[in-house]
Amino acid sequence: MKDILDVHVHTTASGHAYSTFGECIAAAKKKNLELIGIADHAPSVPGVSHSFYFANFKVIPREAYGIKVAMGAELNIIDYSGSTDLPAQLLKKLDYAIASLHRECINTGSVAENTAAIIGAMRNPHVVIIGHPDNPQFPADLDAVARAAADNRVLLEINNSSYFPTGHRAGSAENAKLMLAACKKYGAAVIMGSDSHIDLDVGNHTLSQKVLAENNFPAELVVNSSVEKFFECVKYRKSLAPKGA
Repeated sequence: MKDILDVHVHTTASGHAYSTFGECIAAAKKKNLELIGIADHAPSVPGVSHSFYFANFKVIPREAYGIKVAMGAELNIIDYSGSTDLPAQLLKKLDYAIASLHRECINTGSVAENTAAIIGAMRNPHVVIIGHPDNPQFPADLDAVARAAADNRVLLEINNSSYFPTGHRAGSAENAKLMLAACKKYGAAVIMGSDSHIDLDVGNHTLSQKVLAENNFPAELVVNSSVEKFFECVKYRKSLAPKGA
């Protein structure tokens, strides 16, 4: 499977990651990626940068070291309606956003509550990706999530770090089977993300690729093969925003 982009990369701005912007981009270039997306954690996660960090992306070139760069954020879903933790005026400054459920920012709800939170976040036009939706810490109706993702043209993430045997989202691979089956049924597209917190892990989708292969997931529904496909998703999602929002 062609794999030329990674848009779930964290830098030192996330507070608990260990490599700089430049180090991560250099690592992506070394691995022959064509696009890297920096998606540092939004402010509800302890120890991250102030929200002002997301206000100054205009100074960052969208090509550096011979590779395309996208500047986003990993937003935190903070209630069961799907609200996230950056205001609209800052979301407009992002190239894209991932929305994720994290225990540091919201209590684990019921299946119905978690499902409503994820689907609610999809209604935010700046949200392009739902991060690690197969996380067993937040059990959800993955059939309903996949159907909503297809309807809203939101990408569901196949998060490489979720599948580490020693990771904190154990059981994600089993949930991924259910989610991917539903994605095939509804035609929902997915995206592999490293969720790297150090430059050594940028572009690492080894476990994600294994999960996709084991589930015979169609390559045409995986957007990592094309930078153009990814930005088409971004353009469509952004087009849903009210004028000026």
